[in-house]
Amino acid sequence: MSLAYLGTSDFAAAVLRRLAVSPHAPTLAVTRPDRPKGRGRKLASPPVADAARELGIALAQPESLGELGDLRAYDDVIVCAYGALLREPLLSHPGLLNIHPSLLPRWRGAAPVERAIMAGDAETGVTIMGMVEALDAGPIHLQASESIRDDDDYGTLVERLRGLSGDLLLRALDERPAPREQPEEGMTYAEKIGPEDRQLDPARTAIENDRVVRALSPHIGAKAGELGVWRARPAAAAPQASSGDAASSGDDASPLASVAPGEIAVRDGVVLWGAAGGALELLEVQPPGGRRMAAADYARGRAS
Repeated sequence: MSLAYLGTSDFAAAVLRRLAVSPHAPTLAVTRPDRPKGRGRKLASPPVADAARELGIALAQPESLGELGDLRAYDDVIVCAYGALLREPLLSHPGLLNIHPSLLPRWRGAAPVERAIMAGDAETGVTIMGMVEALDAGPIHLQASESIRDDDDYGTLVERLRGLSGDLLLRALDERPAPREQPEEGMTYAEKIGPEDRQLDPARTAIENDRVVRALSPHIGAKAGELGVWRARPAAAAPQASSGDAASSGDDASPLASVAPGEIAVRDGVVLWGAAGGALELLEVQPPGGRRMAAADYARGRAS
């Protein structure tokens, strides 16, 4: 059996490595061409290209799939975060499968892991699906769920989803389950993360803003105005003082004191950002043009 694997990202590279040590090892890996990257704009290979070279798998990096000839000559064609649209006649290939990290039809689209965390979903998962012209609307072959933990960020969650994707794909290739049509009921769309999605919103609660920070860490990063935010947590509510308590005198030196929405304040070495109904404690930040740092170091810099 011959298998071609189409993918580009770190996620796709991890699944390729899992596939390569199985009885379904690919005979061809297809990824996007090298592109300029970083401040120096040096050409860099996609993660799948690096993985294919390490694994000794034949590699192609066409500008378009039409340059490759007919991929229908392969018994199976697996697609995972390839980053380009597939068209007929490849879409009609009976061995064409796509790996999507969500429980479809929830979170079709480009950023399903981030959007699931942002929305406060209790679980997400992986779908092995057929492909059609409509985005992520193909028939479902297999699905498996994965809980989203309260302390998960994108990095910790996606690591588990990579492993789940490899295991589920191998099941699909071994068992060849009959596909079922994907329902439209419950469909949501996971739009690509844009600049506006990175900005924390002072009109929303600390819990909601914390989910944004976790959804975008460690690969994109959230922002509080111009300050990058990589780790945070909702600050505990200030304790209610009794009328005879000295703390009731209006002293706001406590790091738990309230902060105006959208304001950044340093209280006893703790960096707080004001949100609706409470504050977000910033744990790791990045000043404009600077490096990532612990919020305590940032606080000392602001105090000096």
